[in-house]
Amino acid sequence: MGSLAAVVVTHNSERVAGPCLDALAACGVPAVVVDNASTDGTLGVVRGRPGVEVISNAVNRGFAAAVNQGVGATEAALVLILNPDVSAVRGVEVLAAEFRDAAVGAAAGLLTGESGEPQTGFTLRRFPTVAALTFELLGVNRLWPGNAVNRRYRCLDVDLGRPQDAEQPAGAFLMVRREAWKGLGGFDEEFHPVWYEDVDFCLRLRRGGWKVRYNPGARAVHEGGHSVNALAPGSKALFWYGSLLQYAAKHYSKIDGYWLALMVMIGATLRTVAGMMTRFRFEWEPRVYGLAIRSLRTRRESSAPAPGITGEEQARR
Repeated sequence: MGSLAAVVVTHNSERVAGPCLDALAACGVPAVVVDNASTDGTLGVVRGRPGVEVISNAVNRGFAAAVNQGVGATEAALVLILNPDVSAVRGVEVLAAEFRDAAVGAAAGLLTGESGEPQTGFTLRRFPTVAALTFELLGVNRLWPGNAVNRRYRCLDVDLGRPQDAEQPAGAFLMVRREAWKGLGGFDEEFHPVWYEDVDFCLRLRRGGWKVRYNPGARAVHEGGHSVNALAPGSKALFWYGSLLQYAAKHYSKIDGYWLALMVMIGATLRTVAGMMTRFRFEWEPRVYGLAIRSLRTRRESSAPAPGITGEEQARR
């Protein structure tokens, strides 16, 4: 697969990086590993494997910037972006075959848990609407996952057993065409350090006239949450809220952005109250409110609607 290479971003990934790279080697796919200032034995694990190029960052540059580094370090026509907690990769050639259609800019396969159960709700999602993000922020989707808004957002109405066009596959197992990647400038590094960079990229792909494909003939085992679960609870919430607001500022109208900033503040308050009631801990995070207030002051203009998407549909998104 000389026209294909993989990019894996690591951060304290000593436990999971080995199986991930071994799976790529078994598929005959060379890898570029971009390490974001790991303090464990990650570098020792990845440097000990043949066919792996290592880029070691002195500081944690965030996921988007590290992926951009990795893609820039290879000249392969197709690049497989893979999380370090993804292993047992099969069917890479199936994904590569999707790019025989010159209009395909990205393709993804099925992610499963260790038991083989599909990771429904994560493998494929539709672009988040304002309603979906409101439900996320207020905890509605967690308390009532079967609601119609969440079913649509998380593609719970989609048959993951058949190949199909997709909106937003998970960035944990995503193959991209270099031509499309370069044309869009890669991941937006404003999404820092993590979250929503893959959603933004897929939306820009679709707006640029590219197709995004899903094919379950390619699959991999995904542990999930490897890096983000290591974050302190306060930092994890801050990064998630911050990236969500960044996405809203970039792609939604000003009114929708103001609404979501308000929902961030209400949602953060509800989470604080819930923490006090269920865990008897006061988990107040004032920085979240600062993010929401700043987002009201520094709105960016929304992007133009995607080709083939009406203004009404764009407004719902």
